[in-house]
This record gives sequence, C-alpha cells and structure tokens, in this order.
Amino acid sequence: MLTKRIIPCLDVKEGRVVKGVQFVSLRDAGDPIELATFYNEQGADELVFLDISATHEGRETMIEVVKETASTLSIPFTVGGGIRTLDDMKKMLRAGADKVSLNSAALQNPEIIQQGAAYFGSQCIVVAIDAKWHEASQSWKVYTHGGRNELDRDAIEWAKEAVSLGAGELLITSMDCDGEKKGFDKRLMQAIRQVVNVPIIASGGAGNAEHFREILVEADADAALAASIFHYKETSVEQVKSYLKTKGVAVR
Repeated sequence: MLTKRIIPCLDVKEGRVVKGVQFVSLRDAGDPIELATFYNEQGADELVFLDISATHEGRETMIEVVKETASTLSIPFTVGGGIRTLDDMKKMLRAGADKVSLNSAALQNPEIIQQGAAYFGSQCIVVAIDAKWHEASQSWKVYTHGGRNELDRDAIEWAKEAVSLGAGELLITSMDCDGEKKGFDKRLMQAIRQVVNVPIIASGGAGNAEHFREILVEADADAALAASIFHYKETSVEQVKSYLKTKGVAVR
C-alpha cells in the first residue's frame, strides 16, 4: 500500500512566507529557509515552495531563495511560480528542486508540459490547478496568475488534458476552501480522482487533523497540503500523522 503524504506549503512573496484566505488578505508567516528547516526536522514528507507573485509580476522565481531552501532539506522539494520555459525548469532543478510546478504557463502553452516531461521525466512535472466552483455552469473553473484571472476552462477537463500531456502529479487547490479551515473540497478531489490515474495533492481548507483523514481516505487523495495551520503552530505535521495512524491511515 502506498503511504499518504503530508506536505507543508510555503507561499512566498518578496522573500517572506505569507498566507491569506481565498488568495487575498495576505499576512506574514515567517522566513522561508527557517520554516523549511523546521518542517524538514518535523517529519514532513515533502515541501512545496510557490513564489505566488512571480507570474503576476512577470518575473522569474527567486532562485537564490530556492537554492538556500534546498540546501537545508533532505526531503523532496517542489518549486513553482514564474516558471515559463524549459530553461526555467532547468534552473530550478539545478538550484535543488526535485520537481517543478506549472500553473499559468501550462494553460497558456500546454506544450511546456510535454517538453518538461520529455526532458526530465513526468515524475518531475507537477501541474497546479487553482479551481473555483461556479453555480451558473455547475462546474469548477480554472484560475491563473495567483487566482486573479478566471478562464473559461473546466477544471476537471484541464486535469485530464494535463495528465495526457505528461504531468506526473497534480496539485489541486480549491479557491473556495483556501484559508477557511473548514475542510478540503472533497467533491472537487473526488471528481478529479475519477478521471486521472496520477498522484493528486489536495490543497485548500485544512483546519484540523480530521480534515486530512477525510481528504486522504474519502476522496482518495495521495497527499494533503496545508500552510497556515502549520505556520502558525495550530497543529504540527507530527500531530497530524499521529492522528492519521490512530485512524488506520498509512503514512510515512
């Protein structure tokens, strides 16, 4: 049986880790290198680093911060934000990332998924999808540029397409649940789980350890990602894993 993964996320803006609610009202959460070191020691299975303003500001991910962060880690490290080309991927992987996360760039130029998968292997290519429920169409729509721009794209169909192009993993963030701490979006994850066979990381909504169990077991996500509840010490990776073990969930 494959074990489920618990992944803290560092949303970085101007060199600091920040966290908001539904992608707005950001507040400071600390230094990325200090937090990365802390989570590495705490037993996190992986770490995700997202430069959340790079795409919106039209610049590259902060490579020096990535290098410093990677140097502190002994766990897999995914980097996203502002990665647009094969050369950008090379820079991130050389800087110490194990995987790159593509979001806006993949939607604008889906061939970048194919290029990355062909060059580095699908296992290095994570496609991140920011999705929000629309009542009018009764579907989830895709957003780009850190949740600023709505596309007329169905999130479930885009997930299928991304995998067909070579994505080895999907990072699915529910914008409706992000930062609300009321639980992950099980309906969204279940809908995507039904159409793809690659690992899915669920993001958005973690408020307590039971929320992790629900998304990992009831929606069959392969991993659950959280930020604020870990950054602000409301719970810890260790506590979440201990709880999951008591519920019979296989974790590392």
